[in-house]
Amino acid sequence: MNYDWITFDCYGTLIDWETGIAGAFEKVARTSGYSFDRPRILTLYKQHEMTEELGWSKYREVLTRVAYKVCGELGWKLSDYEFIADSLPRWRPFMDTNPALERLSKKFKLGILSNVDNNLLDLTRRHFTIPFQLIVTAEQVRSYKPDPGHFREARKKIGSERWLHAAQSFYHDVMPCSRLAIDAAWINRNQEVPKDPKIVPLHVARDLNAFANWVEGTEIDRI
Repeated sequence: MNYDWITFDCYGTLIDWETGIAGAFEKVARTSGYSFDRPRILTLYKQHEMTEELGWSKYREVLTRVAYKVCGELGWKLSDYEFIADSLPRWRPFMDTNPALERLSKKFKLGILSNVDNNLLDLTRRHFTIPFQLIVTAEQVRSYKPDPGHFREARKKIGSERWLHAAQSFYHDVMPCSRLAIDAAWINRNQEVPKDPKIVPLHVARDLNAFANWVEGTEIDRI
C-alpha cells in the first residue's frame, strides 16, 4: 500500500477494552455480592461514555462518572467508583495486536490516536512490543473523537506524508475520517452494521491480522 503512516485507535482496536471493562465490573460484583450481567453492563457503559465524552474533562474523570452512572442503573452502591480507571493499565492487547504491529512496523511509521489521558496511555503502551512514532491523546487536544481534534493534530504532525487510519469504532473514527477525507480502514471485530450506510471505509477487516494481510497485499479480506 502506498502509505507512509498507519495510525490506530487504541481501546477496542489494539486493546481488548470490553474484556477489561467487564472484568473490572465483575470483580466489584464478586467482592460486593452483586449479580453480574456482562451484556447489560457493556451496553450501559457505552451509552454513558458517549454522553460523557461530549464535553471535555480528563478521561479518568469520565471513567469515574460512567462507573457511577452504570452502577446507579444496576442498583450497586459503592464507596469508590474509580475502579474502571484503576483497572485500565491492566487491560491486555488482542491476541492479533502485537504480531500485526510487528509486521507493519517494518514498512510503515505507526501512531495511536486515542480518547485517553497521557499517563493512562503510557501505562497501556507497556503491553505493546513495538514503539509508536506518533501519539495523540484526548488530553493533548482537549476533545474526544469523533470531534476532529485528534485527526487535525495528527495531520499537522504527519504533514503531507501519506496516511491511513485504522479503528474498530465506526462512530468515533470511521465517520470523522470520512468527513475529513482521511483514508480509513474499519477493524470490524464485532461484525457490526455501519451506523451510516452512506459512509464506506476504504477497507473492512475482521481483525488486525486480516488488516495487515490486506495492507501487505497478501489477502483480500472483506466482511
